[in-house]
Amino acid sequence: MVNMRIDPLVKKQLLHLILLHIAWEMGSGQLHYSVPEESQHGTFVGRIAQDLGIEVSELVPRLFRMESQGHEDYFRVNLQNGILFVNSRIDREELCVKSPLCSIHLEVIVDKPLQVFHVEVEIADINDNAPVFSVTEQKLIIAESRLPHSPFPLESASDADIGTNALLTYRINPNDYFTLNVVTNEDHTKSAGLELKKALDREDVSVHHLLLTATDGGKPELTGTVQLVINVLDVNDNAPLFNQSVYKVRVPENQVIGTLIITLSATDMDEGIFKDITYSFSTLVPAKVKSIFQIDESTGEIKVAGPLDYEDINLWEIQIVAEDKGNPPLAGHCKVVIEILDMNDNVPQLSLKSLSVPVPEDSPPGMTVALISISDRDSGANGQVSCSLGPSVLPFKLKSTFKNYYSLVLKEPLDREQVAEYVLVVMAWDEGTPSLSASSTLSVPISDINDNAPAFAQPSYTVFVKENNPPGAHIFTVSASDPDMAENSLISYWIDEKLWPLSSYISVHSESGKLYALQPLDYEELKLLEFQVSAKDAGLPSLYNNVTIQVFVVDENDNVPAVSGHEDTPILLVVPVMAGHVVGKICALDADSGYNAWLRYELHEANNGPWRVGLYTGEISTTRTLDESGNIGSSPNFVVVVKDHGKPVLSATATVSVSLVASTQAIQADAHLLSTGGNGKAQVENVNVYLIIAICSVSSLFLLVIVIYIVLRCHSQVKEAMVYGPGTATLVCASEVGSWSYSNRHSHILAGVSGEAGVKSDLMVFSPNIPVFAENGSAGNTKEMVSNSSEEVSYMQSLKLLKLTPCCSFWSEILKQKIVLKNVAVI
Repeated sequence: MVNMRIDPLVKKQLLHLILLHIAWEMGSGQLHYSVPEESQHGTFVGRIAQDLGIEVSELVPRLFRMESQGHEDYFRVNLQNGILFVNSRIDREELCVKSPLCSIHLEVIVDKPLQVFHVEVEIADINDNAPVFSVTEQKLIIAESRLPHSPFPLESASDADIGTNALLTYRINPNDYFTLNVVTNEDHTKSAGLELKKALDREDVSVHHLLLTATDGGKPELTGTVQLVINVLDVNDNAPLFNQSVYKVRVPENQVIGTLIITLSATDMDEGIFKDITYSFSTLVPAKVKSIFQIDESTGEIKVAGPLDYEDINLWEIQIVAEDKGNPPLAGHCKVVIEILDMNDNVPQLSLKSLSVPVPEDSPPGMTVALISISDRDSGANGQVSCSLGPSVLPFKLKSTFKNYYSLVLKEPLDREQVAEYVLVVMAWDEGTPSLSASSTLSVPISDINDNAPAFAQPSYTVFVKENNPPGAHIFTVSASDPDMAENSLISYWIDEKLWPLSSYISVHSESGKLYALQPLDYEELKLLEFQVSAKDAGLPSLYNNVTIQVFVVDENDNVPAVSGHEDTPILLVVPVMAGHVVGKICALDADSGYNAWLRYELHEANNGPWRVGLYTGEISTTRTLDESGNIGSSPNFVVVVKDHGKPVLSATATVSVSLVASTQAIQADAHLLSTGGNGKAQVENVNVYLIIAICSVSSLFLLVIVIYIVLRCHSQVKEAMVYGPGTATLVCASEVGSWSYSNRHSHILAGVSGEAGVKSDLMVFSPNIPVFAENGSAGNTKEMVSNSSEEVSYMQSLKLLKLTPCCSFWSEILKQKIVLKNVAVI
C-alpha cells in the first residue's frame, strides 16, 4: 500500500487553478477602455470598480486582483479609489507590430462570491515613430553616359506606426541634375526614385550628395532621412536593356513549387565581358518576395518557390536588375507584375449580423428575425454566392435585401405551444466549378404570450362527500392546465365571493385547487352543492375558465327512527276479536334516506302474548282469537322495536297498551265521548271507515284537478322563481286514499352559479325534515297524513320558506289543508 502525500503548496496551486476555471465560467460581461501608447505612469484609464458595479470598500475584503494574459504588468488598480491606471510604459509597435487593432486583455477576479470580469484596454497609436530607412547612406553608381530622364529606384522608408501616422511623402534637396519621381503603388503606398534631369559629367562633378527626406502624416509630423551618394563613372557606358520596362504575367493560385512563370531577357550593346549579363532581384525587393519566387541569374527564369494564395496577395510587383560584368558593372531595370488568378478554393462564409430572439409567438408575418451576410474570399463567379434555408418546412423565409445580404423573415404565424424553438439550417453555395458550399445552424427560440386560457379536463365534476365530515376536510381537488409558460401558466383558483351562503360551506385553495368543506355537512338539511370554480392565469391580460362542481352529500345513518303516537291512549278492542285482526299500526319515520331510512318492526323479545307486528308495515294484529274469557278491561302492554337498515343499526321503541272491553262497555264509551264533545279517541266502525275513505278519495281527486289547474296557470311566473336539481320533480302528499306528487329527487340544494357580468346568483333554500301527523275521528287510531319521506315540511315551515306570488295564493289554502309541499327550492 503506497500512500501519496501532496505538498500543501501544490494543493494550494491546484485549488487556485480550479477556482480560476470556475471564475472563468461564472464571469460575464466585458469592459472596454482606450489609452494612448507611451502614456506616463499613473495615467488614468478608467473607474474600473464603478464600471464593474463593485463598491470601493469591497475591493480589499473581496480580494480584488487583476491579471493580464501573456503581457507585462502594464496596468494596476488603486484599491483605495478603484481607478485603473498605467503602471509601465506601453509601446504599441513593440506589442502589436503593424496590427490595426492592438489591445491588452485583463482578467479581474474577486471573491465572496467568486466572479471574473474581462477588461479589454485598447492601445491607441500615436505618432511616436519617425520614418526609417534601412541604411543611413545609399550609394548609386551612374555612368556619365546615361541619358536624361533615366530613372534610378531608391529604397523606400518604413514607419512602425499605422494609418495616417504611417502615410509617407518624400522630397530631396534642390539640385541641378536630379529630380524626385514619387509613384503611388496599388496598395496606396508611395515609392521614390531619382530621374536624371541632364547628362552627368564626371570631370565636372564625380560624386553627388543628396538628402532624401521621408515625412509621415502624423501630427506633429516626423521625418527620416538617408544620404544619397551618387558616383559618376566614365566606363562601360552601355547598360543592359530589357525589351520592355514592365512585364505582366498571370498565374493561377496554388501552383506547385518550381512552376515557370516567365523568362526575362536583356541585351547589352557593349562587347566582351561587358556584354555578359546576370539577373537578380533588386536589393529593394522585400524578403517575402524572395520566399515566394526565385530567379535564375543566368537564364532570367522566374519560378514559383512558395505557396501562391490569391486571397493573401493577388498582385506582385518585383524589381529585376540585369547587370553586366563591366568594371564598374552597369545595370538595367525592369518590373515584373505577377497577377494571381483566383481558383475556387474557399467555401462561403456565413455571418449573423443581428438576431432578435426570442421571437414572440404573436409576431406578425413579415417581421424580420435576423440579418445574415454571406461572403466568399474568392472572386468572380467563384465569389458569387446564393443562400437558402434547409429542406425542413419552416415558418420562415430568406429575403434578399442587398448583394450577399439576406433577412430572415417570418412568413407564417407562430404557436409556441406547438413548437418552442426552431433550428434553422442556412445553406450557401458559390458559382464556381466545382461549386463549394457551407451551412450554418441558427436556433430561434419562441417566447410565450398569454394566448391560452386554463383548461379543465372535463366541463364538470361530481363529488360525493359523506355527511358529518370534520370541519376543513379536503373533499376534492380541481386542476386546470395551461400550455403557456412562466407566469402565463401560473394558475390560481377561486369561488365567487358574492355567493355568501356558499362561502360558509366550501372554500378552495388558490394555488393547489383543493376544495375544503368548512363545516360538517348534514344530508338531512343539504343534499347537493352546485357551484363553479374559476381558474385564472397570471398573464397580462389574464385568461380564465370555469368548471362546474356538484357535491352530493352522502347519507350516513345518524338519525334514530322517530315513533309517532300517544302511549297514554290505549287501544280499545271489543271482544271477541278474531285471529289475524288488525288492531292498530305503529307509525315511525327516519330522517335518513335509502337503507338508512328503511324501517322494520319487531316485538321485543320479552313480550309474549297474542300479538304480532308487520315486519315492514308496522301493523299490529292478533295471533289468536280473543274472547270474553280473557281479561276484560285489562291493558296488557308490549314493546315494539323499530330498527333501520343502516350500519350501525339504530332503533327506537314504542310501548303499546291494549284494553279489552265487552260490547256493552264499548257502547258506554261511545256515549261518553259524544257527551264530552269528542275529546277522546275511539275506533269507528268499519262502515264509518269506508265512508271516510270514500270522502277522502273524492276530495283528493278534486284537489288534484285544482292543483293541476293552478300549476298550469302559474308555470310561466314561477319557473324562474324555482330552481331544481337534477332528476324528476315530485311533490308527495299522502293520505288514506292515495297520493299525488310534485317534488325533486334531491330535495335540499344549495347552488351557486357565477358567470359573466349581468348573471345573478341563484341560491337553493333548504328546509328541515319534520313529519306532520293528523288524527282521524276514530278513537284510539292515529293516522299519518304525509308519506314516509325525510323531506316533508310542516305548514308553518313551508309558509316561512315560500315567497308566494299572486297566482299561487292557492298554495296557502293547500297548506291549510295540511298538504305538505316537498322539495321546493325558492329564490
